[in-house]
Amino acid sequence: MSSKTNAVRLLDTAGISYELREYEVDEQDVSAEHVAETLGLSLETLYKTLVLKGNKDPYIVAVIPGNAHLDLKKIAKASGNKNCEMLPMKDLLSVTGYIRGGCSPIGMKKQFPTFIEEAAQLETHISVSAGKRGLQMVLNPLDLARIAHAHWSDLIGLS
Repeated sequence: MSSKTNAVRLLDTAGISYELREYEVDEQDVSAEHVAETLGLSLETLYKTLVLKGNKDPYIVAVIPGNAHLDLKKIAKASGNKNCEMLPMKDLLSVTGYIRGGCSPIGMKKQFPTFIEEAAQLETHISVSAGKRGLQMVLNPLDLARIAHAHWSDLIGLS
């Protein structure tokens, strides 16, 4: 089956329960809004994976709700960096093994410091990319944090 991405294999190996949700990819619109609308999920529970560069850590992963904006000062503070900036899109594949719109917080080429917006703990299930465009996985946020070795943190700013 084509949906066995690295992220899905890791969940299977760890015995974590999840649900895969496939959707039609629109190459013109890989936004969280579009994915949530296509799958009938709320933007508050569809989480996007962002990769950043820090002054201390070469790469940092932030997982935030689809309707939120990452606060760069908050992620820098949470990760112990003085400052952080978004990873240039052209570097995403070589650093993570994933492409934009299909970047999962699980199963990257290396384990990077990972931070999940603390509000996710209030949800019973959230959706994150399963590691390729057109495939989301719905799972318990506590399971996600465990498998991604992630820390809970206040990461979002007011849009």
